[in-house]
Amino acid sequence: MPRIRREAARLVKRGWSARKVGRYLGYHHTAVMEWVRRARILGDHPIPTKSSRPESHPKQLKEEIIKKIVQKRLEHNRYAEAVHKELQNGGIKISLSSVKRTLERKHLIKKRSLWKRYHPHQDRLYPLKSGDLVQIDTIHRMISEKKRLYVFVLIDVFSRWTYAKAYVRMNGKTTLKFVDEAQRYASFKFGMLQSDHGPEFGKWFVTQIQKNHRYTRIGKPNDNAHIERVNRTIQEECLDKLPNNVFKINCELKKYLQYYNYKRVHGGINYLTPMQVV
Repeated sequence: MPRIRREAARLVKRGWSARKVGRYLGYHHTAVMEWVRRARILGDHPIPTKSSRPESHPKQLKEEIIKKIVQKRLEHNRYAEAVHKELQNGGIKISLSSVKRTLERKHLIKKRSLWKRYHPHQDRLYPLKSGDLVQIDTIHRMISEKKRLYVFVLIDVFSRWTYAKAYVRMNGKTTLKFVDEAQRYASFKFGMLQSDHGPEFGKWFVTQIQKNHRYTRIGKPNDNAHIERVNRTIQEECLDKLPNNVFKINCELKKYLQYYNYKRVHGGINYLTPMQVV
């Protein structure tokens, strides 16, 4: 490349126009003119490649802002979005992309490993009738420092029909017992059960259930949106008011589910009750 630049300068010196030299060598005439200008300054020395990097960065973050980003990340281990919001609340105008870029340059953002366990692709299910998709999950409730009780919850996504029961153990056998009991109470047949990857929904449960089963997709929290929402509803409207006693919880759950399925209207099903949809 330096030889081509030197040749361009030599041809212009011989009387060729910059456009003619550009056509001859295959470069734009403005580049040829720049090479000639630099050749006059450098004399017989080679014409080096000029960096395209700008001499100044008017939008570059100030060092004090970079220090604040790093400080907030290290002090409270906050993620980029939270750091960005805290800076804005403090009167510092900065984009989220700038915060993320700064944390990446300081190696303060953990990048996902390229080596991930393979999970076969599954399309999201859209139920057309009751029983097409039934989600199941477990609510953990602390009794003491080392003891818990577990409330198993099941919801039919199409109708929002729900069943729940408390147990002192959480394993595959308890899950199987719960699903069988829920099926007896339901007026429709469970077609597809969907759960997360919890130990109570492990291989033993899947082989014993004698029903179609699928796990939620990795990295797709919306797959379990309905069961997570009903978990919160049951806790706020029922469980939070009860003592840590399995017998009393199940007595109150029975009354609450009667109200939930027969009287409580749901915005997601056009303000009908689950039993009106079933």
